[in-house]
This record gives sequence, C-alpha cells and structure tokens, in this order.
Amino acid sequence: MKAFAQLFLSLDETNKTNEKVKVLKDYFISVPDSDKMHMLALFTGRRPKRPINATLVRNWAIEVSNIPAWLFEESYHVVGDLAETMSLLMPANTSGSNKSLSEWVAEINEIAKKAEDGRKLWLTESWAMLDAQERFVFNKILTGSFRVGVSQNLVIKALADVTGIEAATLTHRVMGSWMPETYHYTQLIQEQGAADDISRPYPFFLAYPIQETSEKKKTPDELHAALGEADEWQAEWKWDGIRAQMIKRDDKIFIWSRGEDLSTEKFPELHPFLNALPNGTVLDGEILSFRDGKPLPFNVLQTRIGRKNLTKKILEDSPIAVIAYDCLEYGGEDIRYKTQSERRKILEEVQSATAFPDLFRISSLIKFDSWTTLETIRDQSRAMIAEGIMLKRKDAAYQVGRRRGDWWKWKIDPLSVDAVMVYAQKGHGRRADLYTDYTFAVWDGDKLVPFAKAYSGLTDAEINKVDYFVKRNTLEKFGPVRTVKPELVFEIGFEGINKSNRHKSGIALRFPRILRWRHDKPKEEADTLENLKALLNG
Repeated sequence: MKAFAQLFLSLDETNKTNEKVKVLKDYFISVPDSDKMHMLALFTGRRPKRPINATLVRNWAIEVSNIPAWLFEESYHVVGDLAETMSLLMPANTSGSNKSLSEWVAEINEIAKKAEDGRKLWLTESWAMLDAQERFVFNKILTGSFRVGVSQNLVIKALADVTGIEAATLTHRVMGSWMPETYHYTQLIQEQGAADDISRPYPFFLAYPIQETSEKKKTPDELHAALGEADEWQAEWKWDGIRAQMIKRDDKIFIWSRGEDLSTEKFPELHPFLNALPNGTVLDGEILSFRDGKPLPFNVLQTRIGRKNLTKKILEDSPIAVIAYDCLEYGGEDIRYKTQSERRKILEEVQSATAFPDLFRISSLIKFDSWTTLETIRDQSRAMIAEGIMLKRKDAAYQVGRRRGDWWKWKIDPLSVDAVMVYAQKGHGRRADLYTDYTFAVWDGDKLVPFAKAYSGLTDAEINKVDYFVKRNTLEKFGPVRTVKPELVFEIGFEGINKSNRHKSGIALRFPRILRWRHDKPKEEADTLENLKALLNG
C-alpha cells in the first residue's frame, strides 16, 4: 500500500504529462505483478464492492477521531471529501503495515462476510496501522470513491513503454469485465491474445467536437479550410441514445456500453437479432427508444436505465432499436483497419442478411454536395430527434479513443434560458472551500421557481467572484446549502427539456450547464416558467 499511496500522491502533485508517465512507469517496474493488475483495475474503474455501510464507516470514524459529530460534519463540509476528512481527523498511526495493495484489496473483499463487530474491529485496527496518506487512499478504496487525476491513455502509454507492447493492443486487453483476481499480468502482456475472453469489446473510437460558440458559427469556408473537400466525408445524424457494442462470438451474445458496463440483460428485445448474427461479428452503434419508425427523446430510454426488473409495462413504454453505424469484426476478423467506406459495405451486408428490420437499422447517410448544403441540413437536427451531425472521413480506419482528424461531431446549438441563481453549495476536492454548485430559478408570476442545477461553465476567476457574492449575500443556511440574494443572472444551456412530476417546476433539463454570466441583465428580465414549458412542444 505504501507504493500505491505514493503513486497516488506523486500523480496528484504534478500536471506535467511526461512526469506522470515517468511516475507510472516507475510503479510498474517496482511492484509485484498482482499489484500492477490491482492498480490497473482501480485506475480503469474496477473498484471493489463497498463492504461496509457508509453510515457505519462515518460513525466509526467519528468515534476513532474522538470529536463531536457536529464538528466532524462541519469539517466534512469544508474539506468536501469524506475519505480525506476521515484521514485528516484521525490520530497518527500507532503501528505500521507492509501489506501490499493486493493484500489490502483482498481483505476489503473478505470483510463483508464478517459480523458488524468483526468489521468494526478490522477497520479500526487498519486505520491505526496506516499513515495519513495511506489511510486516505485506503478510505477511497473502501468507500468506493476512488478516483485519480490521470487518464487511462497515460496509464496505457506507461505500460506500453515498460512492456514494449503496442498501446492499442493493451487498450483492447483492459476492456471488458476482467477482475485482477483472475486476470493475470502475464496474460495481459503475452504476445498473442489467446487468453482474451470472447466477451471483450473493442476500445471505442470517439469523435472530436467541431468547436463553435453562440457568437461565432463555423462558416462553410472555414469547414472547407479545416476538413477539405466535402466529397471526402460521409455525414450521419448524431443520435442521442446509449453508445454500445454488440457482440456475437461462439454462439454467445454480449452488449457493452461505452462506459464498459455489460448490459446484455438490460435489452432483452435485442437478443433475437443478436443471436441471428453470424459468429465473429461486432457492431458499433446507438441503442435508442424507437416507435413507429422514429427515435424517441432520450428521457424515454432513461425510464428503463438502472431498473433491475424490466416489467412488461416498461418494455412497452420504451421500445428500443439499434441504429448501427460501424462493423468492427466480421467472420472473426478484426476489420478496424479497413476504411470507413469498406466497413460500411460490410455493415450493409450484415443487415441485409438479418431479418430484423425494426430492431436492427443502419444509420442513414446524409446526402450533401457542399458544406453549405450540410449546414442547412444540420438545422433540422432537433426535428430528427438528433443532437447534430457526425462527419467521418471515408478513408478512415476505426481508431482508439478520441483522435482529432477523422471523426467529428458537429452539434447544434443548445437550447438556453436566462435564470437567476437562488441557492449555492460548496464543491469538492480543490474547490471544497468555494461555492461552485448552483441552483437556478425562473419567474412564475411574481415568484422565482427553481428548475435546474449546474456547476460547470464558469472560469476560475468567475467562480471566485460568485463565491465572494454568496458569502456576502447569504439569506438562509440549510446544512451545506445557502439561500442567496436573488440577483445574479446566468444563461443556462441544455440539450433537451421534458415533463417531470418529481420537480416543483414540472420540468427537467438534459445536461444543463452555464453558458455565460449575464452581467447585462437584471433579475427582473430573467425568463419565465411559461417560456420554458413552451419548449416542451417546440
């Protein structure tokens, strides 16, 4: 654990990419193979299940810290991170430990089997033998809140440098549902991929955004200068669903979301179509709610996401289909090296041989002869229940991760509304002492009605100014939340709006964020709830 805690600290102390890679390489070289795999698991989101109820951990931490509960809670609101709060408030360790990361994770996995008294004894003894930094990382793992400020790409780059294996190969091998207890380092770095399990998806190729602002649009001439001739590209609608890979290998089927969640059982309607695919087929596409030949808004699909039991009513209310836009494996061969046009032909062949036209659709190509024409077509996105347009170079291979050059997403402008900030709450991590999370309201008659929360979109300088305002204009306190003088107006952008019985305003926004601070607008000129509701039918 000492080496892992030091790794975490060293990565946190630098913003330099080369230094982070060096730190990661040093770790891979110096620790046992089992620790390498547990580190990779943690860095790629494969955290152990939380073995102890959070309330119990909190209560035992207060007891060990020997402080009143109110003081612990106030400290937590200042620090903004439970694991860090506990590690800071506890007394210095009375002993030491040479247990490895693998040994600690094994104990965390086993402790859930013990009675409450046994779990408490184990946890308090563990805290006593770890220093502050080790305890902080241990708490992060224990509470399921482990996050690290380094991308998976950097971790893979470091591992590639150490092993001499291509980064793309390693990226593929850390995809899927492996766990460090059963997937060993020797399997990861072997020359051939014989140990790869049949469920493993490919790394997703992600599009790069064509950056625009509400004040400055990309002109056709600018697109031509950036992308070249229009006939070198194919255009498709950018659908708003769940990005997924659908796999058929050895007569078994798998559905993986982009977040590497195995979601096969969440979409039972797709099983007949997937079972009909030839073995050795992997498709990339979007799962959407679909009815009467048209996609439905994302909120319809959202009603079934996270449900453990998919009732007959849920399946009827949110029917689904796949809009496929790429084929990554065919006949058991990885065909990502082929051009976009070649893979498109194969995808069309797969669909023509599959008798499920309602479930299995291909993303239609948009016909356009110039960037000017495509710009006009893009304005129809909302009518198509799409987020904009995808641009893919016809001769492009299917790459790994987000790569500038061959795939672009050209999204439409967000919907927006001017709203008044009415509540504020402190952030987390490095912003734990700043008010960064805000609640916004619009006018309903002569009353301000809260309708959305947002915490992104402001610069650091603007956040500091808002924080200064909140601390001097607080009207009421409700735990960590502050009611503030309704004075500051912001333009709030969002991708969609839906009815909601769970919110007092009667509406819910999709992806709300702050577009700009409206210094020029008084609160009386903020938008109304009536205007927002009018967008429901817009």
